Amino acid sequence: MMSGVEESDDTMMFCAACGTAEGGDVKLKKCNACKSVRYCGVNCQKEHRPQHKRKCKKRAAELRDEILFKQPESSHLGDCPICCLPLPIDNDKFIMMSCCCKKI
Repeated sequence: MMSGVEESDDTMMFCAACGTAEGGDVKLKKCNACKSVRYCGVNCQKEHRPQHKRKCKKRAAELRDEILFKQPESSHLGDCPICCLPLPIDNDKFIMMSCCCKKI
């Protein structure tokens, strides 16, 4: 039984509960929440859940935070030095910024 083994990358190619390796007719599926462990079936997932639950919730929260707080990419012109909003990419769209009243 390999219940204590968990990894966060895609190199883990065996069931976290029973240790069955992926290959041939065995297709492992990732945990839907944390994507860090794999299981050969629903029974193994249910059996391993008590050991995995705490780490799973923590990793799932980290993944949600990464998506939620990901910074948008800036335009090539940069950001307004006053209000920090991205400057428009199109040169024809230079306008008076209502947020800081700077003409750009």
